[in-house]
Amino acid sequence: MPDTLFSRTLPIALNRFDPASKPTGLVIVDEVHGFCTVGCGPLAPAAPNAQVARMVAETVGLARRFESEGWPTLAFLDTHIPGKPEPPYPPHCEIGTGQENLVGELEWLVDSPTATLIRKDCINGFVGAIEQDGRNRLLDWITGNRLKAVLAVGICTDICVMDFVLTLLSARNHGMAGDLEDIVVYEPGCATYDLPLAVARDLGLPDTAAHPQAETHHMGLYAMASRGAVLAGELA
Repeated sequence: MPDTLFSRTLPIALNRFDPASKPTGLVIVDEVHGFCTVGCGPLAPAAPNAQVARMVAETVGLARRFESEGWPTLAFLDTHIPGKPEPPYPPHCEIGTGQENLVGELEWLVDSPTATLIRKDCINGFVGAIEQDGRNRLLDWITGNRLKAVLAVGICTDICVMDFVLTLLSARNHGMAGDLEDIVVYEPGCATYDLPLAVARDLGLPDTAAHPQAETHHMGLYAMASRGAVLAGELA
């Protein structure tokens, strides 16, 4: 990570993780067109973004590795009913727009025998995985595969990825996640968006809508690490 005042005051350490060291499942958070494909909706990048491109490339490599090894993958897809709001965000990833579908590089997961896809209508994938009968598809996936580690990637580092990771950490600590030991966040496989303060003001948004990409990405990593997640900068 770059050495900045921000990183020195909120320090994090990126470790090395070996997904073959224990039963590990890959969780991909919201790598859909509406968040990753240039111009594909109000929450998609307005121009090509290096951090988002890196995230997708890293995720594709990881997903291919997990499939070849026969290891389980779970992908969350942000998917909303048209007209149903999700404050404070504008309508996005609505059913039928195409924004709710996996980016082209990951479309093959739909037919992968080792992949489970969960469409969610909220920020937090853990909450979005709750069925009407009360069961949780995420926890069923973790316990059914007897996982001891979850390796998380996706977008946005400080929003959907962070909310999912923090809730899963609490569930693990509460004994709800079977034998799960580690929630690992792979930094090169995560990304968030950039919205400078001046642009937010030009759009008539409150100052709290400002979202500098480098700082909020780091902030999300710091929050997850401070709550007990393992941060990985490289994989064995």
